[in-house]
Amino acid sequence: MTLLFKYPSKTACAATLLTILFAAGRTFAAGTGGPGDIDRDGHASAQPDRPNILWIVGENMALDLGIYGMENVATPNLDGLAREGLRFTNVYSTSPVCAPSRSAFMTGMYQTTIDTHHMRSHRDDDYRLPDGVRPLTHRLADVGYYTANITHIGDREVGTGKLDLNFVNEGPLYDTSDWSKLQSNQPFFAMINTPEAEYDIYDRKSAEKERVPWVGEDWHPQIATPENVNPPPYYPDHPIVREEWARYLNSISGMDVRVGWILEALREEGMADNTIIVFFGDNGRLTARGIHWVWDVGIHVPMIIHWPDGFPAPSQYSPGGVYDGVVSLLDLTATTLWMAGVERPMSMQSLNFFGNRPDPARTYAFSARDRIDETVARLRSVRGPRYHYIRNYYPRDGFPTLNRYKEKCFLVKPLMRQLHEQGLLTGAPARMMEPVPYEELYDTQADPHEIENLVDSGNPEDQAALTAMRAALDAWIADTGDRGIYPEPEYVVAPFEQEMHDWFGTPDWYLEAQQDMTE
Repeated sequence: MTLLFKYPSKTACAATLLTILFAAGRTFAAGTGGPGDIDRDGHASAQPDRPNILWIVGENMALDLGIYGMENVATPNLDGLAREGLRFTNVYSTSPVCAPSRSAFMTGMYQTTIDTHHMRSHRDDDYRLPDGVRPLTHRLADVGYYTANITHIGDREVGTGKLDLNFVNEGPLYDTSDWSKLQSNQPFFAMINTPEAEYDIYDRKSAEKERVPWVGEDWHPQIATPENVNPPPYYPDHPIVREEWARYLNSISGMDVRVGWILEALREEGMADNTIIVFFGDNGRLTARGIHWVWDVGIHVPMIIHWPDGFPAPSQYSPGGVYDGVVSLLDLTATTLWMAGVERPMSMQSLNFFGNRPDPARTYAFSARDRIDETVARLRSVRGPRYHYIRNYYPRDGFPTLNRYKEKCFLVKPLMRQLHEQGLLTGAPARMMEPVPYEELYDTQADPHEIENLVDSGNPEDQAALTAMRAALDAWIADTGDRGIYPEPEYVVAPFEQEMHDWFGTPDWYLEAQQDMTE
């Protein structure tokens, strides 16, 4: 469909594990019949034309667009894309932080299966992806796709060129970062990683700053203000909370401006009618209770797919439609391959949700959080259409646990620590400062902010969901070969303490606690 709207501008062990896992046959046959179809031997059909595929990745965001019901944001470009495309309401990332999540959807494999589950791991070792696991861009290049990770369109910055993957030894992943090369190199697969929402941390001088600013905060549309916002109820009603919530919402409005530039360029350069556009978030919301945690706001992400006029759409696609079924963000890999006419490998854990023979719909989406920089944790999540089950393997400090990045950038976290010490927190914010339990269960329809833990509920419906989701998680851990069961050696974790200290500093409360422990 033409864009009608116009708005302002350890490798051996891993390989052995995968061999055993794939032999178990816990995968499904891939759907076929994509826009660039393939024959049963996996070769390209006689029709040479394949659609361009453009991924626009929103950084660190939940369902915070106007089309999803968020107030105090201006997102006309993405709202328009959704009104002409297909909007998904129940998509969940496999991790609440970028590098593990990206390592999953760039390979079609759970990060916990391929040993890429710890944040910023394998950056300076000889780790290689297990046999049979390849980056998506390499698979697309095999069938003639030109691949790009775009940063600018003319003088306009639209993307960061971000990779942030927990594998670095697979060779070049993209052919270019230059938008101007796309028109003459079709079909293309291009990714644009928007700069929002993110703190401006990449000069490595955050420790020197009194407050770390948001990327682009000096030009973002000022739709949200501390006076007109309504932060979630698990935060205290405090000026700092309101200021940071408004900045986050305004960063979403700023991101939409960049999306408008991208859509405008597609139209003006005659590529709109043959480019499938996929917009999605890489992980959840950039707030204190969002990223790093597997509560909904850390893993529940938007996704919009817009189909062009130049290629027949799958039967599952309806312009202006809404899909409410459970989808793992992991499934974007196999579905993108289908768009390109490539059949996914039988061993790939990603499932295709389009085509004449789509994979079976998911009952649950699974997510995992492991070490993030210096902060060691292991959480697993099972999300169904209604209930959300979380297992905390280290039920201890929980939300207040030290993470220097969050302590420095997310002003709400040290604020809540201070208010808690002063006895000024009550209700849901006070409970946030308590140790997390081993298990959590939430009815997300009745309790969308996930405040009331139903593990000990006497409701038979709640208990039935708890039993089923416990079993589903146990089966998933076994079936996927979850490598989170193996703790990292201390020599791997220790360097992150110094790196994060140099980058973000160490808060006084932690230094004092460490001193008390040694006295």
